[in-house]
Amino acid sequence: MAWQRISHRLDAVNAWTGKTAAWLIWVVMILCVFEVVSRRLLNLPHKWSYDVIDLFYSLHFMLLGGYALLHKSHVSVDIFSNRLSPRLQGGLRVLTYLIFFFPFLGVLFWVGWSAAASSWSMQERTSIGLPLIFPLMKSAIPAAALLLFLQGVAEFIRSIQAVGKPCEREDPC
Repeated sequence: MAWQRISHRLDAVNAWTGKTAAWLIWVVMILCVFEVVSRRLLNLPHKWSYDVIDLFYSLHFMLLGGYALLHKSHVSVDIFSNRLSPRLQGGLRVLTYLIFFFPFLGVLFWVGWSAAASSWSMQERTSIGLPLIFPLMKSAIPAAALLLFLQGVAEFIRSIQAVGKPCEREDPC
């Protein structure tokens, strides 16, 4: 029961983050429309627009990874695993989380943290001199890794529970 509560709380973190970060697409859309109208109709292009649009789109994309995992939206090749029993599927997921998912997230977090720290320390700017764009974009990488990790822990808990679930009559183990 305690493990289920933990997994539900982790789900809630990514549900809230995903629903909040999803609104960033409206910012991207508004900025894109503004730039198109300004450039095409008024002949007033803005050098800053692409950098700012990239910032908001990258934040949108990166912060929704955990939410996508929560809702099973990532690409999954389950040609073989669909034929397995729920217990074996859970065991296979436990192994893949341990062998691939968590180590990958560790590397992603480490590299992202290093890139973000470097960007903040040198006060990195865009080619036209805008501050904060690159530091914020690079800070989204470890944040995304952390959100994916939290959701991965919730999925890992569910997979362990599937392995330990007793067999039923119509469901062979």
